[in-house]
Amino acid sequence: MKDGFFHSYHLGWSRLDAESLLGDLAAAGLRLDHPATGRITLVSPGSELPATQARVTWEQLVTVAGLQRLDEISFLLWVRSGAEVYARIRRTGGGVVALEFGLHGLSQDDQELAVRAIREAIGRASVLCIGFVVDREGASEATDWDGVIVNGTTLFDSWPDTLAVRHEVAAVQPQLSGVASFEQSPWKLFGSEVPSR
Repeated sequence: MKDGFFHSYHLGWSRLDAESLLGDLAAAGLRLDHPATGRITLVSPGSELPATQARVTWEQLVTVAGLQRLDEISFLLWVRSGAEVYARIRRTGGGVVALEFGLHGLSQDDQELAVRAIREAIGRASVLCIGFVVDREGASEATDWDGVIVNGTTLFDSWPDTLAVRHEVAAVQPQLSGVASFEQSPWKLFGSEVPSR
């Protein structure tokens, strides 16, 4: 079992974006409903597991995930094996919304399925996605990734597996200067998953 996370940052978030994301995650293999019970679970805001959980409908989750009335929501996603993925959608300021997915406690296979599903889902919304970070081990979890990805002003202690930022952020973040990167519009990708040429 490994710890880790996947954080993604988006502009112009709305209820329609939330509905699209949740549908894309489900299509890619991360279910909203528990494989055995069929329940969709909302987790009390700001809580880590175990936390107060409430059963909601698809429509209720989509409505609150659009962040029209709240600044943050948390919920559970599920992989086929029944393992849970803790998810949080929150406002960071400046019109940016962070999508955070915890990969804690997943087997390597489940973790790879989750990372692939999230990458696929945010790839469909790449125009709105200003950057993301994947750290399968969680070594860089203490880093202020909001500061790194949104405006490039924060330094990090440990390299994640993958870091994707806009070109203007890569240009001002000193740790990214002279480091091998890969162009994948609209981002520059850094880290161990960058293909060697």
